[in-house]
Amino acid sequence: MPAILNGRWTARREEPYVVFVIGMRINRPWKIHRWGPVLLAMPRMLAELGAKPELGFLGGQRWFGRTIVMIQYWTSFEALESYAKARDHAHLPAWAAFMKAVAGNGEVGIYHETYRVAPGAYENVYANMPPTLFGAVGTLVEANGAYRGARERMREAARTA
Repeated sequence: MPAILNGRWTARREEPYVVFVIGMRINRPWKIHRWGPVLLAMPRMLAELGAKPELGFLGGQRWFGRTIVMIQYWTSFEALESYAKARDHAHLPAWAAFMKAVAGNGEVGIYHETYRVAPGAYENVYANMPPTLFGAVGTLVEANGAYRGARERMREAARTA
């Protein structure tokens, strides 16, 4: 587990990046044989992405409950799309299996949202936290001086973009 960084920090990145929110909802919990394979597909993809940084995956974090959420960071939309459509990677077979097994029956829901983020178009702060979310993939700097408040972080980010 990453160490807690005491104080206030902000994460920066000079290049554009993509935030990809993906997840699933277990609509019929008793049908483990339906949602189990969907749930187990993501760890395979994450292992593959972790082993091949050239694919453009920067990192991510996930939360579990009836609705599962994963927030991922990618170098670009093009890298994300390329991975999603590649026949020689784990995603496309998992997507095809989902579509064949449960896509239309309502037992398992899936979703995603994709956001392109330009340098200077975001701000963040982490106080007494381990590197979390974008803070785990961006460059952390102390949130003081030009980075003290949200308005200052937005202004500084736009100035250096």
